[in-house]
Amino acid sequence: MTKTISFNELRRIKTHLPSGSTQHIADELNISADTVRNYFGGDHYKDGKSVGIHIEPGPDGGIVALDDTTILEKALSILGESLELQDVE
Repeated sequence: MTKTISFNELRRIKTHLPSGSTQHIADELNISADTVRNYFGGDHYKDGKSVGIHIEPGPDGGIVALDDTTILEKALSILGESLELQDVE
């Protein structure tokens, strides 16, 4: 499922994750922690992979189109939030 949110909202989610969550998500999905970091706007491509996010400049940090919401769903589950974030259009 494709999801569009603001870059700042994506970073807010990452910032509010408890310590160790990046590794926990990586372990659950059998991917590297750097790949999870890249999903949230990092640039750890030596050990991590590209994760299908597309960033367009704009207000609120720009618009991010996520090709796959699996990592986002895991992060929101950890935060106890719903995937019903406000879509940015």
